[in-house]
Amino acid sequence: MEQDGLTLHGDGISATILAHGAELVSLRDARGFEFLWQAGPAWRRHSPVLFPIVGRLKGDQLRHRGQTYSMTQHGFARDKPFAWAQRSSRSCSLLLTDDAETRTHYPFAFRLAVTYALGERQLEIRFEITNTGDEPMPASIGAHPAFNWPLLPELPKQAYRLTFAEPERAPIRRLKEGLLLPAAQPTPVKGNILELSERLFDEDAVILDNPASHSVRYGADRGPAIEVSWRGFQELGIWSKPGGAPFLCIEPWHGITSPVDFDGEFAEKPGVMLIEPGARRVLNYRIGFSREP
Repeated sequence: MEQDGLTLHGDGISATILAHGAELVSLRDARGFEFLWQAGPAWRRHSPVLFPIVGRLKGDQLRHRGQTYSMTQHGFARDKPFAWAQRSSRSCSLLLTDDAETRTHYPFAFRLAVTYALGERQLEIRFEITNTGDEPMPASIGAHPAFNWPLLPELPKQAYRLTFAEPERAPIRRLKEGLLLPAAQPTPVKGNILELSERLFDEDAVILDNPASHSVRYGADRGPAIEVSWRGFQELGIWSKPGGAPFLCIEPWHGITSPVDFDGEFAEKPGVMLIEPGARRVLNYRIGFSREP
């Protein structure tokens, strides 16, 4: 184990997690094939944890009981040191709790536990948010794993597609300067297939704000493939850097960036969960993979 990291080993899979941000930074199969984007100039992260917001707040300001607090995109958890709560060869748990610094941005008492556990050729990630304060706590949380795109360097990006478990006929949402546009747009998903190309992200992320599916497969006609499945999340973001980058993010969210015209209290923002004092919310997602379709 490195000072700040731990590598888990299981049935045909290994995963490396850092205490900084509780971030997954490597995901390999038994042959050592790396599925996860290894950071770089295009984007310096691998799989950040988004908490206590997903996306942006208008003016980067969180409003609560008439007060304003500075809160930058995707929240502070991804840049905070977590404490190791449990470590073994196949699983680990990390904890983040409020402190004087977090309360200058987010005036709530909380406990966030992130658990990684290996199964057979899959990694399960569990988020557990507990309200340790004495008032209802508004919060959002999201996953942001970035996978290599293409997975096989010899294949073109256009060889890859997302195959949803169910047809996705509902319109999608788009962003302007990181905020949610009011009008929905026709979905680029044909049935349950989303053909991938760099042009898909010219207008930033593709957001399914009410997906019918709870899983999606990312792959081509040959080579390795990934399946991401989720429980407890209510939106799904799909993103790569506009203009082209060698990664694809598949992001289960509970919460969404602020609408362009929203200036209200954070507790009233669309998509926010409200956790009562002493209560908790648990959300899970899984990443599974195979060498062939």
